[in-house]
Amino acid sequence: MKKYNLKLLTLSLFLVGLSACKSNSDSKKTITQDKVTIAVNSDYFLSGGLAEPISIVSRTLSDGSTADCYKIVATSTPTDHTMGPWCPTNISDDASAGGIWMQDGKVYDVDGEFVKNLATFYKDDTWMLYNSETGEITKTSTKEECEEAANPNVGEEYKNYCVECLPSYVSDVTHTYYIPVTPKKAATPYAFSRGGRGLGGPPPAGKRPEGGERPPKPEGRPENSSAMPSSRGLAFNGVVFDAPAPTDNILSAYTLAPFDDAGGHINLAAGYHYHAATGVSKKITQTDKHAAMIGYAFDGYGIYENTDADGNEAKDLDASRGHYDDVRGYHYHVDKAGNNNFINGLRGEYAQ
Repeated sequence: MKKYNLKLLTLSLFLVGLSACKSNSDSKKTITQDKVTIAVNSDYFLSGGLAEPISIVSRTLSDGSTADCYKIVATSTPTDHTMGPWCPTNISDDASAGGIWMQDGKVYDVDGEFVKNLATFYKDDTWMLYNSETGEITKTSTKEECEEAANPNVGEEYKNYCVECLPSYVSDVTHTYYIPVTPKKAATPYAFSRGGRGLGGPPPAGKRPEGGERPPKPEGRPENSSAMPSSRGLAFNGVVFDAPAPTDNILSAYTLAPFDDAGGHINLAAGYHYHAATGVSKKITQTDKHAAMIGYAFDGYGIYENTDADGNEAKDLDASRGHYDDVRGYHYHVDKAGNNNFINGLRGEYAQ
């Protein structure tokens, strides 16, 4: 009887193990592959924004597999448009003297009138970024002031400052990124956090975000780390599509850190980076009136503008802000510029 029970137990364990293996095997087969998958075209990137030629290297992906990836060393300096301006000099200045600000889904010109009326705009009389006698706007004017005003623990002396960090402060900044040559669909999409920069959420209340923004994590991340990149992808000029700017925290210190007309601004760690797509950077127009392509997400899928040639938004986007067609394969459409957002997640595996 004992021998019979032992044989029965052994058989049961074998069947359970076989079932588990079959279940695991079946789960891998649940990834329905796309009919069309478009590989990354490295020729789309402008050489002027690169510190070295793009190369192919083998990297570990987020699912543990290895794949060929493009190694892109970017200077964070666009060559297809100028950077700035950000802060106007006087409340009499028109829109050409300043950049833009995003609030509640809308884009506003940061001209002199906008700065003058901040107290009314935010219904808070503490706002006063200009000299009431001369109209001169108070703004950072040196690298040191930029660093101090962008510090998470910004001092009282920088309250009511317009923060303007200049390209000359970050002329030696480069970042290295890895993008799979051929996108690989993940079993489950990876969702981004909507809080501050990256997955950690916004900085604590009362803290300045710009210095607290975590710089992109290109080179130096542990090879087998499963942490998602905090940034969303790369424009064709080598400038990163960043996580949403933590504007609430910027405003909590009574500072304004405008974006230029291209949707970008500078901090000393990340260099120049985008927080919105405004149609200024290089784009690849589509022959069928589909929205133009403006870059690649870090999983290798293409990123396209918000609207098509007729001004229409895509209506069938998934939770990551992507969808599929037989011409472009799976791809993303960026959010409206006023929403301070690009895409909501990565549908594919990304390089570690």
